[in-house]
Amino acid sequence: MSSEKTRIGIIGAGAIAQVTHIPILDELDDVEIVAVCDQNKKKAQLVAEKFGIAQHCGDPDDLFKNDDIHAVHVCTPTHSHRELTTAALSAQKHVLVEKPMARSHDEAKSMADYARRYDRRLMVAMNVRHRQDAITLKTFTQKGELGKLFYGKTGWLRRRESLAKRRWFADKEIAGGGVFMDLGIQMLDVGLWLMGEEKAVSVTASTYNNISNLPVEDSAAAFIRLTSGATLTIEVSWTLLSDKDFFYTNLFGENGGALLNPLRIHKELHGSLVNVTPARGDTPQNLYKRSYENEIRHFIRSVQDKTTPMASLDENLERMRIVDAVYESANSRSEVIL
Repeated sequence: MSSEKTRIGIIGAGAIAQVTHIPILDELDDVEIVAVCDQNKKKAQLVAEKFGIAQHCGDPDDLFKNDDIHAVHVCTPTHSHRELTTAALSAQKHVLVEKPMARSHDEAKSMADYARRYDRRLMVAMNVRHRQDAITLKTFTQKGELGKLFYGKTGWLRRRESLAKRRWFADKEIAGGGVFMDLGIQMLDVGLWLMGEEKAVSVTASTYNNISNLPVEDSAAAFIRLTSGATLTIEVSWTLLSDKDFFYTNLFGENGGALLNPLRIHKELHGSLVNVTPARGDTPQNLYKRSYENEIRHFIRSVQDKTTPMASLDENLERMRIVDAVYESANSRSEVIL
């Protein structure tokens, strides 16, 4: 497949497809977008015309039956991910599915089982781990430059915003949850990735909707114990009463510490704490934009080179196992042992 163009079908013609997936794929010389599909067929037609995509449809089965398509991007609300992904995999298509992978671990496991059964690539679009500053930090933790990591904290706290545009994000039946499904899953992913993919042994969490009165949580906090004894804390919000947003990941090890956004890495050398941060000139806006480019390019390479995406199926299932425990703990107001 590497000698020909990788042909892509897009399922879901909403904002994430139009702003991110389609424009980035359009820039790749070895990729062709064959078709766009949306249950609103008129919308699919308009998007196809806008981006010069030859085919459009309203029924995903039409796309799955198209032998010209090698892979699909699933850019639809979360409740449809399992059905669309398993159908695509059974039709021998590789799949990039938007985060969160599913509404629950059971749904995610079904998707992973299909990927293994049909020997297809299944990647979840977690763009935060594809930020260049996160990738740089990963090289330090992977080499043990900070020593044994014992504590990580990560968060994405947004200023209070109009939640009208949240639409299905605030519908538990569609989204599976609230802000933890939206922002928390990303911070959980990057935190576990940077700390070395340990499994969780227990989760304690609280969720809140004091400000928005949404049917789902607008804020959440979680404390996760890992197999080594290390811990990871996560805090996320759509409704922070603050004058600015906070997006961060902090790691602390026996020989040093690191902070993400902006990237700062300090290491103990000869009894002194030394700044060993590599010099980079990327703006926060560029880091954010390029994270999506890196993510999509990585998926295309995995399809072309027949390699496993950097986030394995087991890693994605571990995320969903923890997500289930977060909501169980918040509902029971007690620690959940995994």
